[in-house]
Amino acid sequence: MLLAIDAGNTNIVFALVQGREIKARWRIATDPRRTADEYAVWLSQLLNLEGYERSVVTGVIIGTVVPRALHNLEVLSQKYFGCTPLVAGRNGWPIALDVEEPQSVGADRALNIIAAHENHPGDLIIIDFGTAATFDVADYTGAYKGGIIAPGINLSLDALVTAAAKLPRIAIEAPANTSVIGRNTVDQMHIGIYWGYIAMIEGLVARMKAEIGRPVKVIATGGLAVLFEKQTDVFDVIEPDLTIQGLAMLWERSRASSV
Repeated sequence: MLLAIDAGNTNIVFALVQGREIKARWRIATDPRRTADEYAVWLSQLLNLEGYERSVVTGVIIGTVVPRALHNLEVLSQKYFGCTPLVAGRNGWPIALDVEEPQSVGADRALNIIAAHENHPGDLIIIDFGTAATFDVADYTGAYKGGIIAPGINLSLDALVTAAAKLPRIAIEAPANTSVIGRNTVDQMHIGIYWGYIAMIEGLVARMKAEIGRPVKVIATGGLAVLFEKQTDVFDVIEPDLTIQGLAMLWERSRASSV
């Protein structure tokens, strides 16, 4: 099986993949100081809880937007799984990055485009709800044409609570109803964060579609995508594991090209 590792700014996701089927996945807070030995203890226990031994892992692929985390993940692969990992993007990408600074495109964004293009033909907008909310455009050839980076909803809430001394910390959740006139402080905060975010998503997608000028499918991914699904029809598809799918597809392409 393949161990696919998606190292983001907030969390690192480890997924056990067979073919393109995700057999198990685990999430841990991103901490670049965490050693390979610490990862191994945690991951070995979780593998065992799912009924797997470490020996089932015959390959490792890593996608990361946190450079400082990469070394210990590579050591984890070599020391505890006996294989040299494939690092996504280290030797380039199998897609065109048609932007001014292709070297600055995050691995997660490129992986999302690889998976989305293979699963869905035509022009695409891929929205990834992570630490930041990224809106990426891929054309019908699978080339990355550019996009948008906006603060993630958690960052927006953190900034609001930190800067305003009297505002309480609230959970990120859909308001109890669709009213946008709050009658108390907590309701007003929920409305501002939740409906404000939906307004941003819908407004940006509408502007992107107008600029593209062709039919576009909108794909959402990331842990918070389902939070907005019931209150907007802007998403055509929700693919919660798009980045992991991209890692699995990149692994397949790498194996095929080395035969």
